Amino acid sequence: MQKLGRYLLEDRLGAGSFATVWRAYDPELDTDVAVKVLADNWASNADVRQRFLAEARLLRRISSPRVVRVHDVGVHEDRPYFVMDYVRDGTLAERIGHCRPAEALHLAAEAGYAVQVLHEAGVIHRDIKPSNLLVDADRTPVAVLVADLGSAKQLADASGLTVTTGTPAYMAPEQAFQTGGFDGRADVYALGVVTFELLTGNKPFGSGGRAFLVPDGTSTSSLPTIPGELDVPDGIATLLRAALSADPEERPRTAQEFADALLSPVPPGEEGQAPGPAGPKRQVVWLAAAAVFLLTTVLTWLAR
Repeated sequence: MQKLGRYLLEDRLGAGSFATVWRAYDPELDTDVAVKVLADNWASNADVRQRFLAEARLLRRISSPRVVRVHDVGVHEDRPYFVMDYVRDGTLAERIGHCRPAEALHLAAEAGYAVQVLHEAGVIHRDIKPSNLLVDADRTPVAVLVADLGSAKQLADASGLTVTTGTPAYMAPEQAFQTGGFDGRADVYALGVVTFELLTGNKPFGSGGRAFLVPDGTSTSSLPTIPGELDVPDGIATLLRAALSADPEERPRTAQEFADALLSPVPPGEEGQAPGPAGPKRQVVWLAAAAVFLLTTVLTWLAR
């Protein structure tokens, strides 16, 4: 068994171009942890090392139960690593094709609330996808945590980015083509892709995303149909069509707005009405105003 500092590496959880994540055992705290280790071929690259450690600092700074927490960093044989909480129930990638609609919408909404935490901290993720969203079934209800901030940037810097990063299937057109910068609505687009995939088992625009289907990404290519037998609530298809719009202005304004709408979708034809109890409240206010007007009229007539 390989040892990294005091941590005993047990199972490889995932690997990318720059790093590998392991499930490890911490003998001092007697607990499992997740350890992310920079790839050996990048260890001598000062810029990559700096970005790697910046991810650890960012995860540590954003203190929220919806974001995976870093609690140690180190260097082993000139390879930096950092240690995170181990979330035992896998990622959303393992739930694709195995979710009932209600579960899919709940998990997608949880992902939206986790992304909102990043945005409120002034951070855009830039690589939201099922494998970067961790499932914690020990909580009630089941929670989703966001992880892997290796591509994340401060929102204030997003308008000046010139290097495209992310996973094509989940990338908004303005992110893929660098058309004038982007903001948190690029992550909302990715959440829309994740939601569609959780519901149907398929990516809405294939593995290449809009960039593969449409060279400039501006087409309003129609969203594939959600199968009727899934019996999703009215309004979900309309919501996803908006979230996956090529135009950021047509998407929900925030990740939280998107998540809220997943749990309380507005039926088609009622988009202009306030969701939830606002309609009945408005009716009560109108009736009260009418009663006051009628009472005032009667009292004025009696005073004559």
